This record gives sequence, structure tokens and C-alpha cells, in this order.
Amino acid sequence: MSKPQDRSHILTEKRNPKSEKIDALSTIEIMKLINEEDATIHEAIARTLPEIAQAVDFVYEAFKNGGRLRYSGAGTSGRLGVLDASECPPTFSVDKDLVQGFIAGGYTALQNAVEGAEDHAEKGKEDCIKNGLKPNDVLMGIATGGTTPYVHGAINYAKSIGCKTIFFTCTHKEVLNSQADVIIEVLVGPEIITGSTRMKAGTATKMVLNMITTGAMIKWGKVFGNYMVDHMAINEKLVDRATRIITELADVDREKAYNYLLEANKHVKEAIVMAKLDISLEEAQKLIKEHDGFIRFAIDGE
Repeated sequence: MSKPQDRSHILTEKRNPKSEKIDALSTIEIMKLINEEDATIHEAIARTLPEIAQAVDFVYEAFKNGGRLRYSGAGTSGRLGVLDASECPPTFSVDKDLVQGFIAGGYTALQNAVEGAEDHAEKGKEDCIKNGLKPNDVLMGIATGGTTPYVHGAINYAKSIGCKTIFFTCTHKEVLNSQADVIIEVLVGPEIITGSTRMKAGTATKMVLNMITTGAMIKWGKVFGNYMVDHMAINEKLVDRATRIITELADVDREKAYNYLLEANKHVKEAIVMAKLDISLEEAQKLIKEHDGFIRFAIDGE
């Protein structure tokens, strides 16, 4: 093993003065301290909203033009990328290939540490190639400490083939030496437990990934108002939720809403348009297609 670089200058590796004596605190005092530090995360995210918005636009444009979103990360960062990707299909009724996460060490690393997997830039590139990264995709690297070679390798390869690239970090972007198209720098500060980026940095990561995929899906017509409408009602809970959504948005009673849902083969979007305009499934599908999936515009005729 080569001599490790000194990472003491990196924000996520610094010692938090507020928790220097955390091992001497009572349980409730520990909980209060962690909670107080967590409360600062939203402020750090707020300072980088323009960059997050730019990332959302990159992802939306990719989706609209047949591209996909790919996350690259190691350890907690990699796991959170895989988690966010796995939540997109059931939430927004998209193909599981639309959003995918690459993690250093492969899927074994989701549950078990794979020693040294993150230390090789060529592995990041190899995973991009193995998973068929294309020029119209977006590659988002996640490295809260900013230095992970695996992530830099993925970013550099993605840029070389023409992908839009995003870098998420919780340290100062000046130390990254990255040429990513947009850098999201969420400075949550030193962790309660020094270097444990599964805490504030991990929480910030999850929040920002939620914002990016949700924002892109909203722009892509996957919601109506603040309802998730582009999904199938495939279990009892979702049938109930879909029935309530149709009842409210189409101003019909619950029985009619349920019948529309069945006529639409449990596709919520189609059922809403059918109920709202009192038209057939075929007519609803045609209107939705004509308005690029936006049922608000399909209903309003804009």
C-alpha cells in the first residue's frame, strides 16, 4: 500500500469542537447535540440551491431526450446513490434503468466493506463502461470528502465521452481538482464523530439526491399538483391512495373514482383524465401523449 495523502485540511476530516467531550455526556445530551448539528444541514443546502437547480435541469433534459442518470460513489455515498436510484421506479413509474447507482466494490459493498475499492480511478471508469454509459446520460459523482479516486475516474471518463457531469461534495470545491460541469458544495462542517460522514454529510447527500430526482420528475410531468400520479395502483394501499387522488382531483365520489381506476387498468394518470373529462381510456391516453405526459395541460387543453 502506498503512503496515504494527508487529508487533514479537508472539512469532513476536521474535529468538531462542539463534540470534543461527547463521550462524557449523558444519553439525552448526546441526542441533543446530534440533533443541533443536524439542524444546520438545511442551511448548508440552501446556500447551494442554484447549483442543485442546474443539476435538476441537466437530469430533466437527459430524461426528456432519452438519457439517464448515473450515480458514482463509494461507501455511504455509493449506497445512497443506489438507494435513491432504487426508489425512483416505484415512486414515479419509470424503468429501473433510468436511474442507476455505481458503487465502488460492486453490490457486495452495499452491505460489506470492500477494502481499497474506492482507491482506484480506473475502477470508476471501468464501471461506467461496463454499465454502458452514453453521451446523453448524466453522471453524478458523490464524494463527501471530495478525494475518492473511484469517483474522479468516473467523472473524468464521463466528461471524455460528452456526458453532463455533477459533483456532490461536503468539502470546499477548491480542493477537488474536478472539471465537473456543476459542483454542489454542501458545507455541513466537521462531523460529531470525526470523519464519520454517514452522519451530517450522509444526511445532506440523501436530501440533495431527493431534490434532484424529484425535481427532474416534476419537470417531466410525473406529478399533478403535489400528487404522485404516474404510477400503477398495484397493491391495496396504492389502490386506496389512487382512489382518493381521483376523487379529489376529478371531483367525483369514491365509487366512481374506483371504477375509473379499474377502467384505466389501475393507471392513475389515465384514470384522472378520464374522470375529469368524462372520456374513454383511449381518448385519455391520446390527450396525455399529445401533452408530453402533463395531465394538467391535457385537462386544460393548453
